[in-house]
Amino acid sequence: MPAWTIRHVLPDDYRQVINVLDDWWGGRHMRDMLPKLFFVHFRPTSFVAEQDGQVVGFVIGFVSQTDPEEAYIHFVGVHPGQRGAGLGQALYRTFFQAAAAHGCRRVRCVTSPVNRGSIAFHRRMGFTLEASGRLVDGVPVFPDYDGLGEDRVLMVRELD
Repeated sequence: MPAWTIRHVLPDDYRQVINVLDDWWGGRHMRDMLPKLFFVHFRPTSFVAEQDGQVVGFVIGFVSQTDPEEAYIHFVGVHPGQRGAGLGQALYRTFFQAAAAHGCRRVRCVTSPVNRGSIAFHRRMGFTLEASGRLVDGVPVFPDYDGLGEDRVLMVRELD
């Protein structure tokens, strides 16, 4: 039985998450990608996992306003010491259930083409990589998706 509990995010969770974010990404500067507004305005579809009062994982997502049948996972993180224990899968399943309850039929997300661990995890979770006109090491890449030089891999998963 897991030692963590999963619940909706609260605005007060932001400080704890943002304080560990760069460390969880091996020192990469990621803080700018996760403003507090997600912890305020997207609480129904965003979750944290806690263990002994500490956040050990989170998933931040929302229902698309452009296409209400789609949900989008903006950011997910798992404490390095918790990786491989099923926490990421549990957070995604929780998000999938919330998205389905809001009428969504599919979930989308993006990752960097260099993040092979993320690509492999998403494939295991049932995501497919969206086709593009450019392949990098066999992975379809959308050039400049997140700005000049910021190529991304786009992924989608149908909900049951």
